[in-house]
Amino acid sequence: MLEARDLTKTYGNHHALRQLNLSVDKGEIFCLLGQNGAGKTTTLNLFLGLIAPTSGEAVINGITVKPNSNKTTKMIAYIPEVVQLYGNLSGIENLDFFSRLAGFTYSNKDLSDFLIKAGLQKSAHQNKISSYSKGMRQKVGIAIALSKNAEYIIMDEPISGLDPKATQEFTKICKELSAEGKAIIMATHDIFNAVNVGTKIGIMKEGKLVHTSDTGTINATELQDLYLKTI
Repeated sequence: MLEARDLTKTYGNHHALRQLNLSVDKGEIFCLLGQNGAGKTTTLNLFLGLIAPTSGEAVINGITVKPNSNKTTKMIAYIPEVVQLYGNLSGIENLDFFSRLAGFTYSNKDLSDFLIKAGLQKSAHQNKISSYSKGMRQKVGIAIALSKNAEYIIMDEPISGLDPKATQEFTKICKELSAEGKAIIMATHDIFNAVNVGTKIGIMKEGKLVHTSDTGTINATELQDLYLKTI
C-alpha cells in the first residue's frame, strides 16, 4: 500500500500540503485533481523522495520514504508529463539503458516484449526517440516501469498534450497494469479521463484533500460540477 499519513509540507509561511491522508492499494488507480498549486505535484514528489515532509509520513509498502528513499525508490516507477529520454538513441536502446540503470539486464527479445506490452508498435523499436510522438515516448516510459517490475507507478499529468487516440491507448494500458495488481497514483487536470481510468478520485485545494470519491459512484458530469464548486 502507498499511504500519506498527515503528510504536510511548508515553505516558510506557505503550506504546500496540509495533513494529507490517503491510501492507494494494489490494483487501484487514484487520480488527484486540482488547480495548479493545489498540492498534487508536491504529493508526488514526497512519495518519490525528492523532498522531505515538514511533518507526517509518505509510506510505501510499510516503509517511510524519508529517510529510506534508497529502499522505496526500487519499488516505484515515475512517469512525468514529459518523459526524458535520449533522442539520439532508439526506443529499445533507451529502455535497455534505463533498465540497466535500475539494475536489470534483459535480452533484446525481453526489451521488445516490454515495449509491445506498453503499446509501442514493433516497427518503431529501432527508430530514434527524436522521431517519436509524445504518446510514443509515454509508452517507452511505461515500458521502463514494466522493466523495473515496479509495484507502484507515480504519474504526473501523463496524458497532457496527447491526442484522443493516444489518450485512449494510454488509458487502456493503465487499466491493464491495474488488473495486474499495480498501484497507480496520477495527478491530472483531465476530469473526464480521471473518471474513465481511475478507481478513486481526490480533489485537492490549497494543499488539502477536500473530497474523495469512488469512480463507480460518480459520473463525469457530476464530478465536473463538484470540481467547479470545490475550487
